[in-house]
Amino acid sequence: MWRIADIRFPVSMAAINCAIVPVHPWVYGVGQKAGAGSYLSPANAVAYLASRLQAAVGETAVTVFMVSSTAQADFMQQLAQLTGVFPAPAFTQVARMAKAAAELDSVKMQLPAKAWALPAAVPLSVSTCRSALNAQRIADAQKEAALPASVDGIKSQLASFAAERGTMLATISQGLSALQQGSARAWVFTGKGHSSVIAAELVKNIPQPSAVYTAAMMFVGDSLDALEGMIHEPDNYTRP
Repeated sequence: MWRIADIRFPVSMAAINCAIVPVHPWVYGVGQKAGAGSYLSPANAVAYLASRLQAAVGETAVTVFMVSSTAQADFMQQLAQLTGVFPAPAFTQVARMAKAAAELDSVKMQLPAKAWALPAAVPLSVSTCRSALNAQRIADAQKEAALPASVDGIKSQLASFAAERGTMLATISQGLSALQQGSARAWVFTGKGHSSVIAAELVKNIPQPSAVYTAAMMFVGDSLDALEGMIHEPDNYTRP
């Protein structure tokens, strides 16, 4: 069944193997384009996912994360929060597309740059230059390695390495802690059983029927327990 929940990383996380089906306003043949905007209702998004689920055979597990809204600004805010916690490629792609669509009108109002203005400076990167630079770095490293090393010098290098390792481990630990503290609210659906039965349940009581902006990802696999561990359901949420 559909319900709203907080998505956040659990204390321990296991590897997940599953099929992934994204749906959003820019999926060909699913979303509707009107003027400069692209739109998709939750009903059409879920119908698409249910049709794709029919390809699964036998018993399976299904999890869906979905964000939807009637307003573009709110939709973009929900996407930003979700990609901060769960930066799946489909969600990050939709976030970029939604941002580009929102900025389109303002971009059209900007004055064009002068015809003879130079483009912004960027790093020069071609294969031969990269090969030459890498070869030079290797040669420099070989020269440094050939220099005589004193006991004090080795001790200093080891101390420096230990300090850098400690800093790196602390950064990783802090990053994991920050990741576990972050959360994003989304609509979720979970089901286990025969694919046809789950598909029938998926299209029941679809949330926010009046929304016009929708993005969702469906995960299908033998076991999605680790993914379901990201779903936290406080009792005080009410269905819009």
